[in-house]
Amino acid sequence: MYNTDIPTRAELPTSRQLIRSTITALLLAGLILVTIVLPAEYALDPTGIGRVLGLAEMGEIKTQLAEEAERDRARDAERIDPGSPAKTEQVSGLDVISALLLIRPAAAQNPQNPPDAQSDEVAVTLKPGEGTEIKLVMKQGAKVAFSWTVSGGVVNFDLHGDGGGRSKSYEKGRAVPGHTGVLEAAFDGNHGWFWRNRGRSDVTVTLRARGSYTEVKRLP
Repeated sequence: MYNTDIPTRAELPTSRQLIRSTITALLLAGLILVTIVLPAEYALDPTGIGRVLGLAEMGEIKTQLAEEAERDRARDAERIDPGSPAKTEQVSGLDVISALLLIRPAAAQNPQNPPDAQSDEVAVTLKPGEGTEIKLVMKQGAKVAFSWTVSGGVVNFDLHGDGGGRSKSYEKGRAVPGHTGVLEAAFDGNHGWFWRNRGRSDVTVTLRARGSYTEVKRLP
């Protein structure tokens, strides 16, 4: 069977040609690393080409998300009660409406809750990179129907509680334009939301809450 002719020594690349090809490949790889990989993955743009191509912005977003994930892991380590693992509960719109209608008579029947439901609306404006917390002082088993919306963008959030040496993360999300549900306090203490604006412009978060709580706190 005939396959092909064996190349002669004259047809083989010389050592100089191999070295030249290797150097060229290394230079091209370095150029790709500096102009594409570093801006797109790590927001490092020493040449400025990544900014022109829009890759530096992509890298900045990835870096921000990585930093946010690291903060979330640290927050979880500090706040999550080992005996009460965090869980996400999906609440339908009907559940929220029912809670708004029923929370007042439920509060009157439950001695842990104040006889009259509280109702508040709070708005906070966050600059790019800024975060804030709003907490409700609640008794164990108390319920609050809530709804918050974001004007001008989206936010990352963490719904959690702390008090009496205990802590718990109820739910969290990234790049969320709003959220609606019912918060039930797992223990006596402060329960509420941490928001952070990871966008490039100011946003306003408006929270509406109605239910069994005694005080609203805004933490820096």
